[in-house]
Amino acid sequence: MIGVNDMSGILYLVATPIGNLEDMTYRAIRILNEVDLIAAEDTRHTLKLLNYFNINKSLTSYHEHNKLSKGQYLISQLILGKNVALVSDAGTPAISDPGEELVKSATENSIIVISIPGPCAGISGLIVSGLHTGKFSFEGFLSKNKRDKNKRLEEIKNDTRTLIFYEAPHKLINTLLCMLEMLGDRKICLAREMTKKYEEIKRTTLAKALEFYKNEPPKGEFVLIVEGKLLKEKILKEEINNDIIIKKVEDFLKQGKEKNESIKLCAKELGLPKRDVYNMFVGKK
Repeated sequence: MIGVNDMSGILYLVATPIGNLEDMTYRAIRILNEVDLIAAEDTRHTLKLLNYFNINKSLTSYHEHNKLSKGQYLISQLILGKNVALVSDAGTPAISDPGEELVKSATENSIIVISIPGPCAGISGLIVSGLHTGKFSFEGFLSKNKRDKNKRLEEIKNDTRTLIFYEAPHKLINTLLCMLEMLGDRKICLAREMTKKYEEIKRTTLAKALEFYKNEPPKGEFVLIVEGKLLKEKILKEEINNDIIIKKVEDFLKQGKEKNESIKLCAKELGLPKRDVYNMFVGKK
């Protein structure tokens, strides 16, 4: 018997492969074999995994659109003493998915929650990025709304920690453009289709990544690892006052360039976000 609580069952958060099925752990297979019920983001997807490992257990769906009603059902089963495993379509549950709310509800009901560790796309991308791993911030998916996306990027632009994002292929170019405008040109690692047949790790800069994917349509799911604001650059940029920016922009204007192009060139030369240069230049004028 896997339960240790006589009054209620245990909620197991079971990490599953993000691509390569060989990444499934022995412990994850054992737990899925032993629990009374498996709650899955997509039961059809999880059924393929269970069949591969010859696991025959009851499945129920738990996802963004039924998390309230199904969450109550799962909690009731746990209170009755049933052991439940929660899995996402890929990777570690409760990260950027409604599993977070189920865990919160379980803890509020004094239900034991146990993590069965395994694959996590964000961490896997971070450790191969070549960027600083000592301190990092997981941002997950940015908002689909451009205004909200830019607002969040504005809030974190001075963060010196490495930044981790998830992104879908059809939104990648827009996201890279927003990052370049709001954060300035930085190093980035784009980890695509991790652990799968066409895995690709691209280490470059935001500007070069944007240029590349404008000509090469992105495919597959991406983990974006973005360099935090460098401390030495932060100190340097604090020393760049409005007068220096105004002079730089005016020099480009004297060369016959348009205002927007002059602002863009100034931002690139000083390593500043374009929006900051625009606000300083227009505000000063």
